[in-house]
Amino acid sequence: MTAVFFNPLQDGYTDDPWSHFAEMREAEPVHALLTGGYALFRYDDVFALLRDPEMSVDDRNANFDDMDRAALVEEFSEFNEFESILGMDPPDHTRLRRLVSKAFTPRTIEALRPRIEEMVDGMLDTMEEAGTADVVGELAFPLPFDVISEMLGLPEADKDQIRDWSGAIVKTLDPIITEDEMREAGEANRNLEGYLETVIDWKRANPADDILTAMIDAEESGDRMTPKELRDQVNLLFVAGHETTVNLIGTGIKELLAHPDQADLWRNDPSLDANAVDEMLRWVSPVQFSRRITLKDTEIDGVTVPAKSFVQTSLASANHDPAKFGPTAEQLDLSRPDAGQHVSFGSGIHYCLGASLAKLEGQVAIGRFLRRFPNAEPSGEPVWNGRINLRGLDRFLVRVQ
Repeated sequence: MTAVFFNPLQDGYTDDPWSHFAEMREAEPVHALLTGGYALFRYDDVFALLRDPEMSVDDRNANFDDMDRAALVEEFSEFNEFESILGMDPPDHTRLRRLVSKAFTPRTIEALRPRIEEMVDGMLDTMEEAGTADVVGELAFPLPFDVISEMLGLPEADKDQIRDWSGAIVKTLDPIITEDEMREAGEANRNLEGYLETVIDWKRANPADDILTAMIDAEESGDRMTPKELRDQVNLLFVAGHETTVNLIGTGIKELLAHPDQADLWRNDPSLDANAVDEMLRWVSPVQFSRRITLKDTEIDGVTVPAKSFVQTSLASANHDPAKFGPTAEQLDLSRPDAGQHVSFGSGIHYCLGASLAKLEGQVAIGRFLRRFPNAEPSGEPVWNGRINLRGLDRFLVRVQ
């Protein structure tokens, strides 16, 4: 039998990672990566590992000896000093998440709906007037950026500059990264941190009814975030949270234009809004992988994964696993009854804090686009962002008239 290796750099992977995932699920669902560590491709294995309390997300618990990126991580140590809840284990994770979540209550998020609808309608007005538009540049990117900026109560900022910084930083989430990319990410991270420190200082002097003020004031039993913790959580909101929503909206609209029957289904049935977004999250999987670190030798499907190993859980592959989603797993079905069981936001204690905000933005942006432009069609080939983990589009031109 020919050996199978997971290779996200192979020709055609960006356009269609799904066939490669299917190959891995069938041939080697627990896979030793050539770059070091392991990857899981089946839903049950991914779901179980994400919820396993004996797994770590703290890179300090990993053995980098066999990792190609070890030297890079050591050289660019500022990423070791970045402390967000994304890379913390309990009890630090529990403490910090409790403080941050005080600013992200369901009531707070749902109260944003009218404002998000207003923002989306304004963007769609501009697109309609022009007749053609770049879905990413004119809707998918500016919407979550404007929403999080307004939620945080930030002053006007250079969106393009922050987009460039964010795009460089998220490359560090890919399983393969070059030295040049790591260097660019380090510079971008320093620039973004400097910007955020400035705006946090400004907000301390100008408190208001916004989430950044709430995060500054968040306290429980006399505990509150340090200045560095606060800066790093805002950094996470801008980068990881924002980028994933861009991918949901941009790639989601592309996929629906390629599946007009499903677009019509959503367009004509507003009651599908919530389930449709869950199915889009399953189908496009804006975050393709989420990593964990074993704290002890762990057996997964008969394979012993050594302690201190990185394990990449393929959320995207799990979301397309027929063993979970049945024989139609590789079909887009907005009425799928179990769509909400996707793992696009992870699972367990690290379940994405911004999940409800991303869903709300996806519902409003994609739903209103479909209903406003029933005859929309692509006017050029989509341009992918080239990222392995946060897979999405850099550009997608459409005709809306």
